[in-house]
Amino acid sequence: MIRLEDTSGSAVAAAIAEERRRIGSPATGMVLTMLVLADEESQSDATSAAVSAARQHPMRILTLIPRSGKETRLDAEIAVAGEDGPGEVAVLRLRGELANFGNSVAVPLLLPDTPVVAFWPHNAPPVPADDLIGRHAQRRITDLAAEPDPVAALARRKAGYRPGDTDLAWTRLTPWRSALAGALDQPLGQVTSASVFAEDSNASAVLLATWLNKCLHVTVDLVSSSGPGITEVRLETHEGALTLSRPVGDKAMLSRPGAPDSSVALPRRELASLLAEDLRRLDTDEVYGEVIASVSI
Repeated sequence: MIRLEDTSGSAVAAAIAEERRRIGSPATGMVLTMLVLADEESQSDATSAAVSAARQHPMRILTLIPRSGKETRLDAEIAVAGEDGPGEVAVLRLRGELANFGNSVAVPLLLPDTPVVAFWPHNAPPVPADDLIGRHAQRRITDLAAEPDPVAALARRKAGYRPGDTDLAWTRLTPWRSALAGALDQPLGQVTSASVFAEDSNASAVLLATWLNKCLHVTVDLVSSSGPGITEVRLETHEGALTLSRPVGDKAMLSRPGAPDSSVALPRRELASLLAEDLRRLDTDEVYGEVIASVSI
């Protein structure tokens, strides 16, 4: 770990380049730059998750932490390659006036000719694409689960959505959507209604209900459960009910009319796994865009 106090963006870039030369590892192979916009409370987990994701997507990680104070200065901690993964990490603490202009530090440090991803672990701006940092990103990742009122925050995400936005509340649904799509591929009577059971104020449940409504063109009810998270999806058909239930753990039970019950893997994934999934595609997630536009709150 290299520590630079009261430094500048150009000095940080020089330190990264020098460390690359020292260990004989060029920056070739880097596929993107990730900008993590965090506070002191969330930066450690967010940076660690990004470092883990870098094992699948080699990248430069720039964690920007605004700090209060009258003195305008930049402090940096830098790590290159090594045991932490095939990437670069720079944790940048911006103090004083610099805290309001993180883009002035981050932009000179972006890898040339590679995509930029911005990630807000919490407290995302109302319109991420209009943020000083978000303007430079092709993909912008937020996390409704980290908000005090996730459903109210979902309404703000809808209002501020721009192509290229996505949210980890949507990424968490991938196993549920895959399992339900697979179940519906089997011969089954017409679905007449649906219900999503989840703990209160769960944004993922709202997104899942909206997705089911768009796919099946039926009324989807949100039903309160004790959680954690989404616990069950129930699809009513003329042949009986199809249910996918996961009250606890990482295993769910799938029940279908006329078929024996089967076990389905529905893991509760860590932040690093969620980020790694989102980094697999950096174009616009059109399905998410259609779903969030249709959310009714």
